[in-house]
Amino acid sequence: MYDAIAGVSVAMVGIPQSLAYAELAGLPPIAGLYAGALPPLLAAIFASSPYLQTGPVAITALLTYSALSTIATPGSPEYVGLGLALALVVGVVRVGLGLLRAGWLAYLMSQPMLLGFVPAAAVLIASSQLPKVLGVSPPGYGNEIVEAGWGLAHPAQWSLAALAMGAMTVLVVLGARRLHPLVPGVLLAAVVGIAVSALGFYPAPVVDDIPSGFLPFTLDEIPWDRLPELLLPGAIIALIGFTEAASISRRFASEERTRWNANREFISQGVANVAASAVGGMPCGGSFSRSSVNRMSGARTRWSGAFTGLTVLAFLPFATVLRPLPLAVLGAIVIVAVVSLMRFRPLLRLWRLSTPQAVIAWTTFLATVLLAPRLDIAVLIGVGLSVAVFLWRSLQLEIDVETEGTTLRFVPRGVLWFGTAQRLDTVLLDALAAHPDADALVIDLGRLGRIDTTGALMLRSVLDQARGAGLRADVNGIPPQSRKLTERVLGPEIGPLD
Repeated sequence: MYDAIAGVSVAMVGIPQSLAYAELAGLPPIAGLYAGALPPLLAAIFASSPYLQTGPVAITALLTYSALSTIATPGSPEYVGLGLALALVVGVVRVGLGLLRAGWLAYLMSQPMLLGFVPAAAVLIASSQLPKVLGVSPPGYGNEIVEAGWGLAHPAQWSLAALAMGAMTVLVVLGARRLHPLVPGVLLAAVVGIAVSALGFYPAPVVDDIPSGFLPFTLDEIPWDRLPELLLPGAIIALIGFTEAASISRRFASEERTRWNANREFISQGVANVAASAVGGMPCGGSFSRSSVNRMSGARTRWSGAFTGLTVLAFLPFATVLRPLPLAVLGAIVIVAVVSLMRFRPLLRLWRLSTPQAVIAWTTFLATVLLAPRLDIAVLIGVGLSVAVFLWRSLQLEIDVETEGTTLRFVPRGVLWFGTAQRLDTVLLDALAAHPDADALVIDLGRLGRIDTTGALMLRSVLDQARGAGLRADVNGIPPQSRKLTERVLGPEIGPLD
């Protein structure tokens, strides 16, 4: 009973949201409803989290638009077919990762990269919806922010009806939140918008094209020959889109001190996307807002998601009632939903914490904004920078040289591996030249993170050189994770190790 109530409550919020996110993705609104019907029903079978709600979400919708808008005209039959193909690719990638127990890949995207990408994507999403709220049709500049700026710069073309409807939506949704998180503000705004439009008091654009009936079978509409060109964007969506589902599930599991399985969640999200491709849907993922509603509505098990899907399925024969829904309402729903993602304070704070990580975050942010709609390139830039910073840091071996009478003490910090091992040899030669009276060398490895084979061999070489120069040479503080390797390389004849 609790799961049924929670599932129906989520569906009441999810139905108008699904329409809005399909519009954001450049797909027919009905694709959002289809993606909110069978996918959450099947995802519930495999899900690990009892609260995660699957369906269309903002970030995945934007990534879908960025992947497809450069190769097809949004809304065209070709575009719709590619949307189905993309959902299939996303689904297969996620199922494959789950079956291979590669849930750790959910953490592949570095936090600084996501700190830059998510708010930039939120800005793009809000910008793409602003013309709908203003009731304007900007020229196709190819960048959402530029088009939003054009709309703001032409107030003479604003539609007062669209502005009023958008303002009403924002007030109703935010007001409902203040009353109680379970008050369905999105649904109430949609009902008001439909009523005003159906009575003939709304002259601006509406959804209009919403067919009624049951789910279609659309696997035969997938352009199978074009799947290869969707592999990269599909993989990016599979990983980035999963971070939202993972963060939701981890947070709820932590608060309730329960277990969560990333591999199972990968499979559940993958099955949902494969189902979406088969029934005319769109790429989907885990929704933070709907999952929160699900939890607060009293959901007890993962089957609440199944009840959400069943509710949407039951609504499909009556979906034509949504035809008068103003597009301004959908635009405002999306804007309100993504405002919470525009978190710039962590971006600013990152400069004080780590300059290299701040460079990753801000470069990703700027690349996402400037390269739109090619968000795949922006993501690859962010990932590439993250890898480059990791390699750069791995190449930094700092060695503190201390003297205690005639004893030299080396304290290396970092990782002693083939990329940094030569640094130890250089420091030894410099220290011997600077301290000709030294008669002993102690190398303290306690601050090293790891030693590889090349590092251990270089360590032995340095000890041999020091002893050849007449110094007593000892090592202590070998990292536990590298002890066996280091002891094998140094050998018992080298001297005491601790």
